[in-house]
Amino acid sequence: MIRVLIADDQAMVRQGFGALLAAQPDLLVVGDAADGAQAVEAARRLDPDVVLMDVRMPVLDGLAATRKLLGDRPADRPADRPRVLILTTFDLDDYVYEALRAGASGFLLKDAPAADLVHAVRVVAGGDALLAPAVTRRLIAEFAARPERRRPRPTELAALTPRETEVLRLIARGRSNTEIAADLVVAEQTVKTHVGRILAKLGLRDRAQAVVLAYESGLVAAGE
Repeated sequence: MIRVLIADDQAMVRQGFGALLAAQPDLLVVGDAADGAQAVEAARRLDPDVVLMDVRMPVLDGLAATRKLLGDRPADRPADRPRVLILTTFDLDDYVYEALRAGASGFLLKDAPAADLVHAVRVVAGGDALLAPAVTRRLIAEFAARPERRRPRPTELAALTPRETEVLRLIARGRSNTEIAADLVVAEQTVKTHVGRILAKLGLRDRAQAVVLAYESGLVAAGE
């Protein structure tokens, strides 16, 4: 059973999403919160698997709440942390970009079809990022529009094999596993294995963080 916490400052949204998710046999809504501070407190108390986090909330906004929630526990115990799925009425504005950097596992527009919301919860609960290739490409556009900031590459990148580094570059360019497999002429399962090893070696939670790290470390430059 996937335990879900809903954080949104609009009661109707909380109730609507709650009713939709509670109707699914594998989902359990354990609580809700009207602001970011309540969300953090409720997540500590209720131990959800997934937190649906609205971006713009009073007291503590969704970005600050995500940082606090995902930064509260030791980095070497990521399984203890809930997955955060950002809810927004805006299509990948800077706020959502920063939430991904803070460790959120993806984002979903509030006007997405009901089936997409249910699917999104299951995807992030399973440990994957809700970051389709098209979304990755928009993230790349965000990087391209920003002033270039040279940062030293993390020493962890040296632990990657040449093939893993190549796969990470392709992930950062918005390629799906299927596309990467075609580019490298290997089986898709082989790509999945490489992705898993990349995340483990770099201490990353999911594909979203891998994209951010690849660009911010300078491994890949926007526009390549």
